[in-house]
Parts: sequence; C-alpha cells; structure tokens
Amino acid sequence: MKQPPIYLCLLALLSGCTSMIPRENLFYPVANGESAKQVKIVTIPLPVIAASPNEGVTTGALTAFLAHNQRDEVTSLVAPQINYNPNFGMTYTLYGAFYPQHARSVEINLSRSDRVNDDYEAKIRDVTLLDGKLEINAFIYHFTDGSARFYGFKSGSRQEDETNYGGRENGFTLTAGYPLFKHTALQLGERLRRVDVTKGAIDSLPFIADRFPAHLPGINGSTTHAQKIALVYSTLDSLTMPTYGGFARLSAEGSMRQLGSDAGYQRYETEMKAFVPLDAEGRFITAARILCSQTEGSAVPFFEQSSLGGETTLRGYGRNRFIDKAALLFNLEERIRLFRWVVFDVTADWELAPFIDAGAVMSSLGRVMGDNFRFTPGIGVRAVVRPNIVGRMDIGWSGEGAAVFLGLGYPF
Repeated sequence: MKQPPIYLCLLALLSGCTSMIPRENLFYPVANGESAKQVKIVTIPLPVIAASPNEGVTTGALTAFLAHNQRDEVTSLVAPQINYNPNFGMTYTLYGAFYPQHARSVEINLSRSDRVNDDYEAKIRDVTLLDGKLEINAFIYHFTDGSARFYGFKSGSRQEDETNYGGRENGFTLTAGYPLFKHTALQLGERLRRVDVTKGAIDSLPFIADRFPAHLPGINGSTTHAQKIALVYSTLDSLTMPTYGGFARLSAEGSMRQLGSDAGYQRYETEMKAFVPLDAEGRFITAARILCSQTEGSAVPFFEQSSLGGETTLRGYGRNRFIDKAALLFNLEERIRLFRWVVFDVTADWELAPFIDAGAVMSSLGRVMGDNFRFTPGIGVRAVVRPNIVGRMDIGWSGEGAAVFLGLGYPF
C-alpha cells in the first residue's frame, strides 16, 4: 500500500480561495432559491490526521467547498477526501451536506477503500410538512467496517480477548415526529438492519469466530426489523448547535420475529441533555448528557445490545468497546469560545472543550456498581460555522491509551 501522492496533498494545501460562480452553473441543492445570482464558493484545504483505537492512524487531505446564500450563510458543503491507513490502504470519499431551507437538510457520503471498507449513506431531514408540524428523518445506508471489534460482554471484558471482524450492514431508519403539546412531541420509527459478519482488515488480531463460540448471538449475522415509539421534550434553541435549553427523550423499541427479525427483543432508552450558558455572550456553555439503555430478550445479537466507546460516548476507547444488555453514560464538557476568526472569507467560532465521560455496561441497570464505570477525560477543539456546520476533533484518554476522533457535528 502506498502513501497518498505528495503532489495531491500539496495541491490541496495550495488551493484555498474564494470564487463567485453564476447560480445557473451550479446544480441543486448546492445552489437553491436562497442563493444569490453570483454564489460565493469558499475553498478550504485541510490535512487529515486521526488515531483511533479501532482504525489506527489515518492521514490524508480534504478540500471543503462551502456555498453561501444571500445572507452569507453556509448552505452547502462538498468535501472530497483522500486518506491512507495501513489497514485499509487508500480511501476515497465524497461527502456532501446541503441545507436548501432552514427546515430541510440532506447529507450524502460515498466512500471506498482499497481493502474491506466502504460506506454509502444518505440522510434527509424535513420539517416542512403539515405547516411545519411534521418532522421526517430518513437514513438509508450500506457500509462495511473492517475495523469492528468484539471483546466479550460486561465491563470487565479483557484487552487480551480482543477480536476483529468486518461488519457489513444494509438498512434504513425512518422517524416521524408530531407535536402533542408545547415543547413535547411524539415520534414513531421504523428500522431495518441486516448485518453480516465477515473477515476484517486487522491481520494482527484473531477473527471473532476463532475465539468466541459459534452460538454467540449474531456471529453468523442477523436481520432486525424493529418499530419504535418515543416521547421527546425539548426547549433547545437549536437542534444542531444548542447554546441553551434542555432535552429529554423516553423511547421503547421492539424487534419481532413475526415481522422478519431473526430474534425477538425490546430496547428501552432514556436520554437527557442540558446546555447552560455561563455568561451573557455565550462564550462559556456547560453541556451535559445522561443516557441509559436496557435491552430485554434472549438471543439478542451482540451488535444489537447496549454498547459504549467511540466518538459520541466514551471518547478514550474505540467504538463498541464495552457491550452488555444495559448501559449507563454520563458526558460533561465545557464549550469555551476562544475567538472568532475569518479564514478564507468564512467566519468561524473556534472552541476549546475540556470534557469527561463516564460510563458502564452491565446485565441490567439494577446491577450497576461503581467498579463497572470507565472514565475518559479529554479535550476537544471545534470550528463552528453558523448556522449549520461544526468541525470537531476530540482527544480522549483511557486506561487503554489515547484516541483522536475527527468528525462533523457536536458529540451530543
């Protein structure tokens, strides 16, 4: 496997500029009804450096193309990217996020690696139906993750039992939400997920089937067809970039054999979030989250049980490091706006976010104990381009080392 050609990285680093392009020369939704006759396109080159426990070290480069509307707000982001990872070889990615209206957004991701990994996704959020009362969220995907891990169940699962596999998934989720009262909405959801367990890309680790028994639920793959109902309460000032308010969600989901699932089980979740500004300008915002989940049933596939680890839960561990029937998670971070900086004609708020995560998995929430918990302190750096885009780098530390996660959007 070769490193990315150096001339590609140099080309990306030299390509930063601002251009004015006639609206008729751009396709929808890059240009839309809110675009000016001359659309401002800002090109920003960025290096890519990440080091997560599952994937290892990834290096590369991307170029972000940001389209602005008449109010000089970013309404489209298109980002081609090329990365190198010793486990997957070269990875070629095209990501797009489009916000043609305040109440509608579309995201796509097309990605292919030399070895094992691929990722094809589309997400749509629409709050324009029934006079803005009905919110629709749809997500359809196919991906293969050659870095997937399984250590066994319980919080005491050992590093020496680490195994690798390739998780090949196809499916969709569909959610519809409708307001019942002020700040309160009812959500109904439908989810179809097919997972096949294949050989992974990490040659230094044993394959999951070589270490764990053949009767491990899900080791031969599984199909889940589940229905969900949730009650949501929210006073947040923004769905994607909240600066104050509270959020609470209570949900129940059922997977039934009669509707095509390979196993019958139920999942119950409660999530609460709070965002508290500590000054009038919003330069200091305390963000906190509590999440608990419980899965009930027999023969529940291991990848359908409650899990912790990764960029949105325990940020010092790899994805799905800890798995069991129940999980309890606490996240606390202080989002500190350091300065506002105009880069390549784009105004971005740069934030520093010290954080601490604490979480535990167990067979049931009634059996939670102090020694189940794992703690991951860390620090985050965020670039916020309002009203839609957050670029994030989080560095977390744990008893198993450090992890560096790159992504878009806040972790919670």
